[in-house]
Amino acid sequence: MRSQFTAEPSSSDMADRDFTVGEVPAVVRAPATDADRAPVFDVIIAGCGPTGAMLAAELRLHDMRVLVVEKETEPKSFVRIVGLHIRSIELMAMRGLLERVLPHARRRPAGGFFAAIDKPAPKGLDSAHAYLLGIPQPVIERLLEEHATELGAQVRRGRAVTGFEQDDEGVTVELADGERLRTRYLVGCDGARSTVRKLLGVGFPGEPSRTETLMGEMEVGAPQEEITAKVAEINETRKPFWLRPFGGGVYSVVVPAVGVVDRAEPPTLEDFEHALRAIAGTDFGVHSPRWLSRFGDATRLAERYRAGRVLLAGDAAHIHPPIGGQGLNLGVQDAVNLGWKLAAQIRGWAPGTLLDTYQAERRPVAEDVLDNTRAQRELLSAEPGPQAVRRLLSELMDFDVVNRHLIEKITAIGIRYDFGDGPDLLGRRLRDIDVKQGRLYDLLHRGRGLLLDRTGRLSAGGWSDRIDYLADPTAALDVPCVLLRPDGHVAWIGDDQQDLDAHLSHWFGTPAG
Repeated sequence: MRSQFTAEPSSSDMADRDFTVGEVPAVVRAPATDADRAPVFDVIIAGCGPTGAMLAAELRLHDMRVLVVEKETEPKSFVRIVGLHIRSIELMAMRGLLERVLPHARRRPAGGFFAAIDKPAPKGLDSAHAYLLGIPQPVIERLLEEHATELGAQVRRGRAVTGFEQDDEGVTVELADGERLRTRYLVGCDGARSTVRKLLGVGFPGEPSRTETLMGEMEVGAPQEEITAKVAEINETRKPFWLRPFGGGVYSVVVPAVGVVDRAEPPTLEDFEHALRAIAGTDFGVHSPRWLSRFGDATRLAERYRAGRVLLAGDAAHIHPPIGGQGLNLGVQDAVNLGWKLAAQIRGWAPGTLLDTYQAERRPVAEDVLDNTRAQRELLSAEPGPQAVRRLLSELMDFDVVNRHLIEKITAIGIRYDFGDGPDLLGRRLRDIDVKQGRLYDLLHRGRGLLLDRTGRLSAGGWSDRIDYLADPTAALDVPCVLLRPDGHVAWIGDDQQDLDAHLSHWFGTPAG
């Protein structure tokens, strides 16, 4: 059985529409030959942003033949600063990437994330990496792409996906230059305007942008004292507004736009001047821009993350306002959840429903992120009602339990997947604890499962090709033994071999031999 998808003309109207299944127009193609249908790649990834690059690396840890196609010919050049939250920092440590990232990042205390309410992080957060890393977006994208290519992934730039068709054996992907490539699976990591999602006919319901914000870097002619005073005055109304100096007269400028326009059109310096005068009464003498962009507050979630052999991840599956800095983090975490499961499916040892758990686990997480950004957006309003709620929430956040709940939500360390009944640790990620060989996360660099046995009586047996084993009675745990999935989440807790074998089969399939 074969389904056929082809590209449609791109436009901003089409990009912002909600597509429903079956709505994509079809173009008749000559049938592919058997040779054409033989997969050359295991996975083709559309998009080489952080999600696509991280997914490519995760797949290469399992020796998948991976190709990443990216429509842009060059990496991003503008220097937008993004934040890596605690869970993403943990994932960098789990894959041996943190030491690469740290020299390029600025470390900041965790806290003040939820609607920019200035509260310090509660004491004793359950992580060895309880901080924020601010890093230029082009740098983290470069580091992740280098990681993927060093592991053996191919990256081809200037190659846009324009069509694909899938059948029982794989997917034929067509690029803008007419080249047709054959793969077992296709993953759309191609952003909010995802071509793959539209061609797949997956709905993207939600709310369109109600407001827009301009962001850029430019030189400023006004004196620093004037800028500081005006920014402080305006920030009392909780608007997303700042001018932050980089040095040499260059500032990062963020200012609410006047109205909502087609975001496919980049803003001009005149747009910034107009918006600054509308908000601050002066344009601060801005000139000589380095880069200019705009972002909206649209909130959308894909109706499903998988249709046959085509999957979605990152902004292709969910978009939301950048409040709390969760977007890049959410996409990277999607990639780590999906990579080992997709590799297991291709390898042939995945239990029947393993790949389906990608959507079952990650879509509810995205729903929660969309909801918390909706709430934060309301709290940033300058209207009296939202400001009253903001003051009340600020009081409530003085209670440790409230502050802890919100920061664990934003930083994704509070996620608990539903693995059934069991101790509270079941389904959660395990922090980076001390083990006899050093640190736990150092044992997860290969992207394999791990049995951490404090009794010395258990065995991974026929799953040793997928599971590493460590007998360590000194491990800093208050449970006898844990089975970790490759993404670091606890899949089993106990000390009974028969019960362990059942859970190994559930997550890692039939034992070898």
